Amino acid sequence: MSRAEQVIERAMAAVAASKTLREAEAERRRKVFERIQIANQRRPSIPKGIQLPLDLH
Repeated sequence: MSRAEQVIERAMAAVAASKTLREAEAERRRKVFERIQIANQRRPSIPKGIQLPLDLH
């Protein structure tokens, strides 16, 4: 294998490692953002003193 082929092979390995790291970081950010979105959702406000129907059939 010539020197040029070795350099190209190492460069391709570095690109693949960088892509894997970038994809893992994007997945981590997506999960964190999803948790933030869930935490920010408002709960339905139920006024006090109101009886809620409960169907047990």
